[in-house]
Amino acid sequence: MSEEVRYSPGRAVSEAQVPGWDDEADVVVVGFGAAGACAAIEARNAGADVIVLEVAGAGGGSAALSGGEVYVGGNGGTDVQREHGFSDSTDDLRRYLMMSGGPAADAERVDVYAENAVQHFNWLRSLGVPFKGTYLPGKWIEPPTDDTLLWSGNEKAWPWSAEAQPAPRGHTVQFTGWGGGQVLMKVLCDQAVALGAQLHCNSRALALVIGEHRRVVGVVARQDGQIRYLRARRGVILCAGGFICNADMVRRFVPSALDCQLPVTGGNDDGSGIRMGISVGAATLNMQEFFATLPFFPPASLVKGIFVNGHGQRFVNEDSYHGRVAHAVLRQPQGRAWLLVDNEIFGRPILQEDLEIAAVGESWEEVEQELGLPAGALVHAVEEFNRYAAAGEDPHFHKSEEWLRPLTEPPFAALSYCKGDFQAHAFTLGGLATKPTGEVLDADGEAITGLYAAGRTACGLPRWGEGYSSGLSLGDSTFFGRMAGRSAAALSS
Repeated sequence: MSEEVRYSPGRAVSEAQVPGWDDEADVVVVGFGAAGACAAIEARNAGADVIVLEVAGAGGGSAALSGGEVYVGGNGGTDVQREHGFSDSTDDLRRYLMMSGGPAADAERVDVYAENAVQHFNWLRSLGVPFKGTYLPGKWIEPPTDDTLLWSGNEKAWPWSAEAQPAPRGHTVQFTGWGGGQVLMKVLCDQAVALGAQLHCNSRALALVIGEHRRVVGVVARQDGQIRYLRARRGVILCAGGFICNADMVRRFVPSALDCQLPVTGGNDDGSGIRMGISVGAATLNMQEFFATLPFFPPASLVKGIFVNGHGQRFVNEDSYHGRVAHAVLRQPQGRAWLLVDNEIFGRPILQEDLEIAAVGESWEEVEQELGLPAGALVHAVEEFNRYAAAGEDPHFHKSEEWLRPLTEPPFAALSYCKGDFQAHAFTLGGLATKPTGEVLDADGEAITGLYAAGRTACGLPRWGEGYSSGLSLGDSTFFGRMAGRSAAALSS
């Protein structure tokens, strides 16, 4: 019988079935991405022995493939925010994060993060994570420069702008172009190892081990082709990523993400951490939620265009965060949507230059006809938009005046964002229910002794796709990974 069949993340193993412990530590961390590295650092700082199991050949996880943005602010602002004239109150950050969490926002988790985000940013810098300290204005998917501070969410877009004073909160690791996450993760992984965490790469956690009173006491793992039983004297911390790579789980929990062809992952977000938690009675939250993006800009001029659906109707304020726009596009009837632009603002989307131009015309009537839309629908939508935009208004969708201008300079075009004509990126946001301390909860809201989770294995701060901001996952993973590490280290053996 193969090891994978014999042991499954979905079936916990009784301690009585363990023939003997091959190794042990106070804390066993499953996964060495952003959450796992920070958990290991703080557990070691608290004096705990730590074993880290990483399925890949090196640490970093999906975080190493990210842009390296950390979403922080509050308490008057980080020194970078303040230096560039942005004051950011804790209450504004709190209100923003509560809106961004959607209907299931966790007020306790938001409060803890909002009150400590500046301290957390300073902690990252104290480890040697480089931040240049400069500000990059404008609207970007990711900064093309090595600047630090940028607008990375819905801060200036309605309805967030009506609830919280806007401030840029994306703090990007110093790295030119895409890939700052690798710089962040090298610092974090090196620090964990330097502090004495025992790192085992090419080691797959196969199942949790439970002892008396349902306490999690260890992990079954495969290391170098051999089954090994690892005892956790105090706790196991699951930091094994989300489940975007698990097609069965995606179909079951978040089928809408199947329309996104490009998973954001290092390749191991297979849901195993979540399944291990479920195997010992853990509850899950927001498993239907996912981050998605279709990079329709840069150039930023395209934000001045308007999206319409197959009925010729607008459906979103285009100055929203690109992830919010993506969700709005993905849910349109029959998957039909186009970005309407005129000659003045036209440009090929830099991140998808081969995007189809579905229609071109010297009038909006010609564009409407070429798209096969109901007669007069698109023309009416554009005329109404132009009339209000000329006055600096958008009463229906509240697009900010910065991005409002009439679409009046021919030729006119419709860029196709119909299903199949573009490639969207996605990763999952649902995961195990936890306290801010990282303690994993069961269906009754009771903590499962000895089990902790952080990062995308847990349902953290980012739990609503339409409210996501770049940097929120890294901010959440690093901060709450730290809390899980401290909590596990403090549990009596």
